[in-house]
Amino acid sequence: MGEGTDVKAERLPKREEVAIADTWDLTYLYESDAAWSEALEAIKPLVEKLAKFRGRLGESSDVLRECLELDSQIDRLGDRLGNYAYLKTAEDQTNSHYQSLVGRYRFESTRAAEAASFIRPELLRLPIETLQAYLKDPKLALFRLQLERLVRFKPHTLGEKEEQLLAMQGEMAQAASNAFRQLLDADLKFGLIDDETGIQRELSNATFVQLLHSPSREVRRQTFHQYYAQYDAHKHTLTATLSGSIQRDAYYARARGYSSSLESALFPDNVPREVYENLVATVRAGLPAVHRFYEVRRRKMGLEKIHHYDTYVPILSELKVQHSWDEAVEKVLDSLRPLGSQYVNTLAEGLRGRWCDRYPNVGKQSGAFSYGTYDGLPYIMMNYKPNVLHDVFTLTHEAGHSMHSWFSSKHQPYQYHNYTIFVAEVASTFNEQLLARYLMEHSTAPQMKAYLINQQIDDIRSTIVRQTMFAEFEQRTHAACEAGDALTVDSFREIYGELLDAYFGPQFVIDPELRLECFRIPHFYNAFYVYKYATGLSAAIALSDRVTNGGAAELDDYLGFLKSGCSQDPLDLLKAAGVDMWTPAPIESALQRLDTLVTELDDLLPDA
Repeated sequence: MGEGTDVKAERLPKREEVAIADTWDLTYLYESDAAWSEALEAIKPLVEKLAKFRGRLGESSDVLRECLELDSQIDRLGDRLGNYAYLKTAEDQTNSHYQSLVGRYRFESTRAAEAASFIRPELLRLPIETLQAYLKDPKLALFRLQLERLVRFKPHTLGEKEEQLLAMQGEMAQAASNAFRQLLDADLKFGLIDDETGIQRELSNATFVQLLHSPSREVRRQTFHQYYAQYDAHKHTLTATLSGSIQRDAYYARARGYSSSLESALFPDNVPREVYENLVATVRAGLPAVHRFYEVRRRKMGLEKIHHYDTYVPILSELKVQHSWDEAVEKVLDSLRPLGSQYVNTLAEGLRGRWCDRYPNVGKQSGAFSYGTYDGLPYIMMNYKPNVLHDVFTLTHEAGHSMHSWFSSKHQPYQYHNYTIFVAEVASTFNEQLLARYLMEHSTAPQMKAYLINQQIDDIRSTIVRQTMFAEFEQRTHAACEAGDALTVDSFREIYGELLDAYFGPQFVIDPELRLECFRIPHFYNAFYVYKYATGLSAAIALSDRVTNGGAAELDDYLGFLKSGCSQDPLDLLKAAGVDMWTPAPIESALQRLDTLVTELDDLLPDA
């Protein structure tokens, strides 16, 4: 797998050839496929029992408690079944047996969802007096928070027939998104590109960013213009799909009595609009540091002018380093010592044991993920490569998710163990912050320090700054739609062009085609999601500073956050951990860090 090995040594093993010690242990979920099948059959009569509660949830707290307990039991068993099937499929996606397990699970899961679908609307149709009495009843104490969150939606819940009509629109509501995916993945053809070695490669959505990493500027330039030529040729169709998605959001917000699409999206997490607007305003104020970075990048790369296609290729190429799995684990554990012995010892046992599926094999799912389970282990899938430094960061990132899951599962009942997307990236990027600091402190090589600094800059730039630009685009386009303004090719290009000018700065060359970038971002079809990436990394930077510079109290606050699952609203969880996202301070701190890192990088690297 390292440099100098022959082709034979690089052959990926088949799944059955992988050493058991290098794989995860799924027997904590089920001992065998046969045990899984037995459990799948056992869930069926439980699902059938739900029918006896339909129309009875207003009778008494005893009836409601029995219903909610059964529903929770089914959910928990279903999670366990789904976890096993999906993880088995990830091991080898060509294995049809495990594909069939996923299919069987999905069928029963759909039946369970259908059987339980009456619970939420039936509860929300109860008189408010009945709901308030249930909230005070000690028999329902375990479900009080669940009910409180449900009751919040009562003002935005319609009558039975109206709710039925909205539910019937589900597939139709995805029409714009489905059309976009078909156009993007199937119909757009981008042609061929000769890469820097002279090899002809197909240009596609999958290879676009890869080719923008080319050391050849001509390859990057041609890739950019050739790729966006297709978006220009289909700009009217893309305008129709994106505007259709925005109109859908506005329709559902208005139908449910929200003041805007933004309010509707923020409501489930109980996030006030001010948090969203603070993010945009604070990042806007910190943009001079971002502009300065692009100027530093221009000088270090020896460019007369910097274009967007110059921002992907590394200023420094990946350093040639080797870390075996055991060496990577040691570095990760050493960097996480500030989190205390329980955290480090638990993670050490997991990473040295069988939490993790470590290496690539034939048919294995690409990339990496953490798959927290309530009744199994907090599993990690890696495709670890010893000669890629970024994989060490990926390992600590996924370990952060897994330890978040481990603490939550140990300290919360099933109903409240699963943390929300809003806070999901905090624990993972927190770990990356600690690893970067550790490697910086233990490195004497200027090239290594420059590489690590540049990586931290790119993390802040791509996760906080770029995602905030996306968030501002979503806010402005939805507001335009709700004000009755037509969403046209020209209006999309105007809005996005103004944002590009602001976020990239006056010295950056904005090619006209870049204004079409708004048509290729899949997140825009799931609006008001991307801001969570920006708030998550901002919180992680603030909390990592607080823990490393603090003492026992600061550590206890952070560990308390990891233990809390979704037992409080996301902003309250973060505030208890020591970071107040109601204020701009965490975002300001992250952007100040960016400014400092840009200065350090400029000092370390000579101009080209």
